[in-house]
Amino acid sequence: MLAGGGYAEYVSVPAGQVLPLPDGVELPHAAALPEVACTVWSNLVMTAGLRASRLLLVHGGASGIGTHAIQVARALNCRVAVTGGSRNKLELCAELGAEITINYRNEDFVHVVRSAGGADVILDLMGASYLDRNIDALADDGRLVIIGMQGGVKAELNIGKLLTKRAGVIATSLRSRPIGGPGGKTDIVARVVDDVWPMVADGLVRPVIGAEFPIAEAQAAHELLASGDVAGKVLLRVED
Repeated sequence: MLAGGGYAEYVSVPAGQVLPLPDGVELPHAAALPEVACTVWSNLVMTAGLRASRLLLVHGGASGIGTHAIQVARALNCRVAVTGGSRNKLELCAELGAEITINYRNEDFVHVVRSAGGADVILDLMGASYLDRNIDALADDGRLVIIGMQGGVKAELNIGKLLTKRAGVIATSLRSRPIGGPGGKTDIVARVVDDVWPMVADGLVRPVIGAEFPIAEAQAAHELLASGDVAGKVLLRVED
């Protein structure tokens, strides 16, 4: 279900937003897949046109979206660079297939990525604070896809840099998309079932679970997320 904002044992949703249980994944862990899978596939492939041999830069590589994006990109035979704030998180990213790991606390991701030829696609959750540096890190004809605003909402855009590189800046939100039509939620879900679920069944992509809590401890789960001390998804279990 592509919604968010609350927890419940039962929900009513449009049929087009319901995904089948992928082969090889138990039901509780499968709950970690739908939103990240739809976010990653719709932005990287359907919007930015990521394809084999391209270099993808993922900010926050150890996040739920980041860990999924790494695996999908590797399944597409892409190269992957990630940023992260700790050795443990970067080691996890490397285990999932990232070949370039950058500690943003003491390394300049622009320098590292440009040394590798520049990023063809950047998946960014920081927004304003990274805008100019992300454009610097892009390769010619690159695409910056912004999906978050953790670094603010307002920044100055140097159009000259975009013109020189023939680059594009795209900002998207999954939750605000329409239910139907091209690029709508039903369309994205169908593409995920056709293209990503086989990757899961083949073991190329798996849910990365950083912690699990009973739903009665939802506050503790949110506190863990806010602390930044977890990699992958945090699950709330609803027991029968």
